[in-house]
Amino acid sequence: MWNEFKKFAMRGNVIDLAIAVVLGAAFTAIVNSLVNDIFMPLLGIIIGGIDFSGLKASVLGVDVLYGNFIQQIVSFFLIAIALFLIVKGINRLQREKEVEEAAIPIPTKEEQLLTEIRDLLKDRSL
Repeated sequence: MWNEFKKFAMRGNVIDLAIAVVLGAAFTAIVNSLVNDIFMPLLGIIIGGIDFSGLKASVLGVDVLYGNFIQQIVSFFLIAIALFLIVKGINRLQREKEVEEAAIPIPTKEEQLLTEIRDLLKDRSL
């Protein structure tokens, strides 16, 4: 049983998944910092420093903290915008790389053979 578990745990998919989870956690910290340290202060300037988290209503003696819900919705949209901008930037970089690679045409096998023949004929005539 131990050998089966080792075999399972060392498969490429499991290790790839583990690496993805660690990178995802690190990426979460980056996105949270982008939202909390950059977007939220700018949003605070734009909307005049309104903090929704303090909004609440009392219903039958129970506090309903709807302000936290509104704050989380705003945070969600900011995170979605941040991720969209990051993915858009990555896609643009990949497209530029693909365009550079596509700009260099790879000669076909026939073109390579014709080039070799041309070079051999050129060498003979010298």
